Amino acid sequence: MRRLRGTLRVILTVAEMTWRMNVMDSFILFGLLIQPLIIATLALWILRERGGDYAIFVVVGSGMTGLWSSLLFVSGNSITEERWHSTLECLVGAPVDLGTIVFGKNLSSVLQSLASMVVAYLFAALLFGYALRINHPVAFLVSLLLTVLSFIAFGMVIAPIFVINPDVQRWQNALEFPVYILGGFLFPIALLPFWSNPLSYVLAPYWAARALHASSSGSGDLSEMLLCWSMMILVSIASLVLSRLLMVRVLHKARTDATLNMS
Repeated sequence: MRRLRGTLRVILTVAEMTWRMNVMDSFILFGLLIQPLIIATLALWILRERGGDYAIFVVVGSGMTGLWSSLLFVSGNSITEERWHSTLECLVGAPVDLGTIVFGKNLSSVLQSLASMVVAYLFAALLFGYALRINHPVAFLVSLLLTVLSFIAFGMVIAPIFVINPDVQRWQNALEFPVYILGGFLFPIALLPFWSNPLSYVLAPYWAARALHASSSGSGDLSEMLLCWSMMILVSIASLVLSRLLMVRVLHKARTDATLNMS
């Protein structure tokens, strides 16, 4: 119990410090607030003749883009930035597991990203005059909670990959839109080629977007929601297991190659 309390205290402390740094970072704020707002504005303007039925779909979808963009850049750089600041050695030498620190960073990132959904909601309601309504609020809250957890787990996989293979980081900007598309944030994946569907099924953001869209619009029944929730939990568990293996690989490689403080 004492160890669990200590771990939770570390996670909350790291989350608070990450939040303080992110609110001063104009790049992060752009990804959280401005970019989802631009996407929501364009989508709502394109669908303006369809009425307000599509508004909640666009609002949730644009909010998901903010979640993914923040996770991609904050989680992807969470270990790399520590290396750049010459603090990675201290973190590795600390009695706290490095994965716990990355978890706290991801927690802060995902919770801050929820602001993008709120901004998109208010903007749609005020500018376009849409009366947005969540049809199944309880299911939506459950879906939102599982979305937070699944995105954190997904971010735990991203962080060590960016360290193991630095070439991935060079494609960081290009990784945004493929997940927007495969995740079905703003349009269903049924519009995509059939061969691409399995790529969507292994992504936590796809099941998160599907659950949030279904619960907010009221288009999904109980079986649909249970499927999405089950898949989010399953993918999250797989992500945490994979992230643990990758984190061990990162630390082993850094120690054996003596490259812990090298970019």
